Amino acid sequence: MADNAKVEKAPKTSWFEGLKAEFGKIAWPAKEPLAKQTAAVIAASVVVGLIITILDTFIQYGIDFLVNL
Repeated sequence: MADNAKVEKAPKTSWFEGLKAEFGKIAWPAKEPLAKQTAAVIAASVVVGLIITILDTFIQYGIDFLVNL
């Protein structure tokens, strides 16, 4: 059977200190590359959305045409 012994938790202050130390290890990107990458993602999302909208419209017109024959 599983051991039911209580595990002692670390105090909150040491947890927050550890969290702060881990955040210090993160390599944050510079603003310029981050802005360029964000713009590229937004542009790609808009283009893909437009392509899906156009394809959906053509497919719907095609189905409507076939149904109304």
